[in-house]
Amino acid sequence: MAFLNRRTLSYLALVVTTTVVLTVVYSAGMAVWEGRPRPLYRSLEVVVQSFTTTGYGEDAPWQTPQMNVLVILMQFTGIGLILTAVDVFAVPWLQNALSPEAPTSLPEREGHVVICAHTSRTDALITELDARDQQYVLVEPDEAQAQDLHQDNYDVIHGDPESTAVLEAAYVGTARAVVADSGDDTNASIVLSVRAVAPDVQMVTLVEDAELAQYHDAAGADDVLSPRQLLGQSLAAELPTAVTASSDESVVIGEEFELVEFAIEEGSELAHTTFATAALRERFGVNVIGAWVNGDFETPVEPETELEPGTRLLAAGEPDRLTELREATASTVRRLSPQRVILAGYGDSGQAAHDALADTSSEVTILDSVAKERVDVVGDARDPTVLQDAGIDDASALLLMVGDDTAATLSTLIARKQNPEVRIIVRANEEENTEKLRRAGADYVQSLATISGRMLASTVFEDEDVLAYSKQINVVRVPVGRLTETTVSGAAIREKTGCTVVAIVRDEETITDFDPERFEFQTDDEVIVAGTDDSTTAFESEFGS
Repeated sequence: MAFLNRRTLSYLALVVTTTVVLTVVYSAGMAVWEGRPRPLYRSLEVVVQSFTTTGYGEDAPWQTPQMNVLVILMQFTGIGLILTAVDVFAVPWLQNALSPEAPTSLPEREGHVVICAHTSRTDALITELDARDQQYVLVEPDEAQAQDLHQDNYDVIHGDPESTAVLEAAYVGTARAVVADSGDDTNASIVLSVRAVAPDVQMVTLVEDAELAQYHDAAGADDVLSPRQLLGQSLAAELPTAVTASSDESVVIGEEFELVEFAIEEGSELAHTTFATAALRERFGVNVIGAWVNGDFETPVEPETELEPGTRLLAAGEPDRLTELREATASTVRRLSPQRVILAGYGDSGQAAHDALADTSSEVTILDSVAKERVDVVGDARDPTVLQDAGIDDASALLLMVGDDTAATLSTLIARKQNPEVRIIVRANEEENTEKLRRAGADYVQSLATISGRMLASTVFEDEDVLAYSKQINVVRVPVGRLTETTVSGAAIREKTGCTVVAIVRDEETITDFDPERFEFQTDDEVIVAGTDDSTTAFESEFGS
């Protein structure tokens, strides 16, 4: 039964043991010290009377000090057992009685998003939904988790998302979309259940194993997303190779306008200068939107900010101008030999990163905890000896794709100590751990939860175009909303949200050259903004339609 947990059984065992021991001692004491032998059942009665403070009958008073001490001890023991019983039985009962249970149904709604199971990935989507005042229903199969989410004011119902009855309670028939993130096998079952209830609703699933995407398609999913592969490709792109001195990828804004992240390399023209001294706008004709400095995104960039190696600039401009800036951020000292790259973790993300590096001249050593095809070194990336066997001492870069953020943190610390010059690029599972990984010594960190949330938001909302899933900066195109008949300066967009307006789309034309103080937004415009995930969410909350 539910109440017979380990703690309850331990308490009951303590009561029985204590009662038996005191009964035997009391019976012996009455015979030896008082000269009044008592049968065990009478001794048991006295012990229970002492525990419950209901009296002692004809045995009181006792003549010897030993028996008086024994009775006092029994009284204190009884008080202790009563107090312990309150903690074991009463407190949990009160907590359950006072804690509201997660509902199994919610008021009827339509145009909402049904989310099957709570994960860090779907939580990122919920943040996007809250920013738009978009209704949702979260279906959580775990009762305790559902209750906690309900207490945290999530629109959650407790139930099995594979059940058609539960899906009907979530109103999938009138939903805008259904998102499933409950494990690859479960997701396929959810798709079949959703199709039985609502054949035409948009169905989106996430897959851990990309090879299973075809079965989600066969079950009836409209969109099957594989963020792990995209993240692996993105992190591999952060490695300058012997073939391409810089592999920063641009985000195309218009025909002659791009947004690019540049990493300032040691030995480059801009290394160890201040932002004011660099005069990037005057020299290159680009607009620097912000910079990642020691893990923090700084926008606008302060004039006195030091452009140390590893600082990443986010700049927008014409392709030719950006090419000139790329040359200024790249090291003037080129490697004549191929890079030696250690790829730690050969799951979906690791395999995607390996495939991305296959067309370069990099020498890749694959490290994994399990022996499998292509793996060169088998072992734990947290083991200094294993890292040495993989060649960390003279490696150019370490790509950490391990599945646990705590393990990734320790691996980063060890690798940084063994080779202070190695470039460490890390996949984080949770966004909250990215800063910790940077402090541990990672040069670049991207989280799976962030990419997943962006992919889901872009897939569910056709009115928004997420232009860059895999960058540290979120670049989105959204309707003008409440910015109509205002200007960039008049609305104080950057001051209120931390976002930068990169361009405006009007009548299918992308406008990148505009006066922030005089250019006025019109009703049918779309706005392209860049910023951190928090700042773009703040933008949508502040100015969204």
